[in-house]
Amino acid sequence: MHMTISVAVSGASGYVGGEVLRVFSEHPDVQFGALTAHSSAGDVLGLHQPHLRTLADRTIVETSADTLAGHDVVVLALPHGASGEIAAQLPPETLVIDCGADHRLASAEAWAEYYGGEHAGTWPYGMPELITADGRQRDNLPGSRRIAVPGCNVTAVTLGLQPGISAGVVDPTDIVAVLANGYSGAGKKLATNLLASEGLGAVSPYGVGGVHRHIPEIVQNLTSAGGDDVRISFTPTLVPMARGILATVTAPLAAGVDAEQVRAAWETAYADEPFVHLLPEGQWPTTAATLGANTCLVQVTVDAKAGRVVVISAIDNLVKGTAGAALQSMNLALGVHETTGLQTLGVAP
Repeated sequence: MHMTISVAVSGASGYVGGEVLRVFSEHPDVQFGALTAHSSAGDVLGLHQPHLRTLADRTIVETSADTLAGHDVVVLALPHGASGEIAAQLPPETLVIDCGADHRLASAEAWAEYYGGEHAGTWPYGMPELITADGRQRDNLPGSRRIAVPGCNVTAVTLGLQPGISAGVVDPTDIVAVLANGYSGAGKKLATNLLASEGLGAVSPYGVGGVHRHIPEIVQNLTSAGGDDVRISFTPTLVPMARGILATVTAPLAAGVDAEQVRAAWETAYADEPFVHLLPEGQWPTTAATLGANTCLVQVTVDAKAGRVVVISAIDNLVKGTAGAALQSMNLALGVHETTGLQTLGVAP
């Protein structure tokens, strides 16, 4: 016998909101309530999310505390800086899941530096696989009624490197991460650099030189995993694909550590994880293998000549990077089996 979980979704006309609707629709207990947005309020959902055929006739309503109240779960898929005000008006017994950045950071100073404005506060962090001082973050989610979903780039880098940080086989003071990102990570906003004529056939960097907003969140996570004085050079690039992230992360090999110890650290960390998979030696992650799935594929090796550990991780930025993490965290918060509704395999080719 299934219980019914009523779910309202704000920002339903955007990429994240649409993916939340698609992923959550696979959950046997979820029943959608209000679907809300701002500029598209009054439209039917099918005008903005034509692939969601079972919801195409639903009318989008205005985002407000009144329209979102009365549900078991509210998922906020709003621009950064917009979630705090709405969330503060929702009842404490409602499970509110924020897919934006408003409640991810523990440091108000880091929020002010990278986002600007007043910090809305820190919520329990929705990355169940995150290594913590006393276990995994999933242990902190049951019973939570406020959850902050991680950033997509953050997820790729954290899940890629954290086993080495936790096991002490890499030096966390000289991390270099270069990411290839699909365009959906930028949302649906109109901008010249996001036009097809600019992006097709081109790879372009952005957020270069330590200014990307996901940097403090990555440092926060790798510190949680046991890193001391975490320092990272982080460079994302846009590549001509709709979705997906391929992260290449390197860090110095710790003194006295060999390649066998390195691989053992990743094998141990992910042996029992349902969604994070260390590939067999010699097989490398691709974004195509994760499309549509709540999967993170990882490979690790040692560049002996450079004295560095090299990790490659691949995720779908809209699933494991956002909507899948939200559903996984919802399950844990409500006492539902963690993998419920997340059985979709990658779609390839």
